[in-house]
Amino acid sequence: MERWFEESLSRPFFGMHWMPFRQMFSEVGERTELMPAVDMFEEGGHLVVKAELPGITKENLNLRIVDNNLILSGERSSEEKIERGNYLRLERSHGSFSRTLSLPDGLDTEHIKAGFKDGVLEVRIPRTESSTVREITVE
Repeated sequence: MERWFEESLSRPFFGMHWMPFRQMFSEVGERTELMPAVDMFEEGGHLVVKAELPGITKENLNLRIVDNNLILSGERSSEEKIERGNYLRLERSHGSFSRTLSLPDGLDTEHIKAGFKDGVLEVRIPRTESSTVREITVE
């Protein structure tokens, strides 16, 4: 049964093979590795943005504010070399990312503080005193 299934995936299907699709789906997973997970929440009068950036150094990280958008970008490059007896493996990975986050109105973008520790970026943007948050009751 297993052999039949593998053969069916390698046969032409309307003039196309499944093999290119298998490769495409495996590459999708590789591309998403560089898209950092981002949390955005309010805490103590600040908008806090936390991004997980494993393998990225502080020197390879860029932050910009453009038209009420926070732009996170950076580049990762790593190399791993393992040698044991007659066995040698050398793996390299590199790539860049860019995330643009829309910021809400009422933030003081002149007094932003950013910290980077253990692969986690934390950006704190204070709210202006004129901005207020109010609940709206749905009727």
